[in-house]
Amino acid sequence: MDFVIKRLSKELSKLKEEGDKLDGIIIDDPQNILVWNARIIGPPDTPYQDGIFEILLKFDSDYPKRPPSVKFLTSMYHPNIYRDGKICIDILQNEWTPAQNVRTILYSIRSLLMDPNPSSPANREAAELFNKDRIAYENKVKELIKINK
Repeated sequence: MDFVIKRLSKELSKLKEEGDKLDGIIIDDPQNILVWNARIIGPPDTPYQDGIFEILLKFDSDYPKRPPSVKFLTSMYHPNIYRDGKICIDILQNEWTPAQNVRTILYSIRSLLMDPNPSSPANREAAELFNKDRIAYENKVKELIKINK
């Protein structure tokens, strides 16, 4: 467990040093090094652009051999995000390697907001609407962002 704590402390320190250079990502100081809160600012030119989305990352003694548990705390409407906030993304499942880190996780999630993958849906309704009627999909996302504010 000492290795995990050292690794996470080092990652947090490096991310805090970069501060303003973290494009659209804010990491709160954790009270517990194994539980992090982060926020992703909705990427410009996407239906998510006016939102700020809270994420919870939980690490265990197997990090970095296994990825952390990651989920949105903010209600989301997205083809690759389950209704409970869990995220369907390869980097958190079958493509995880110990070379990945918190930075790569958060940037991958932010990229997912820019480029959903409706062919691998966690939310079938959102995926179907994304494919059938992009304007209706975007309006639903924007409506949810207004509710979340």
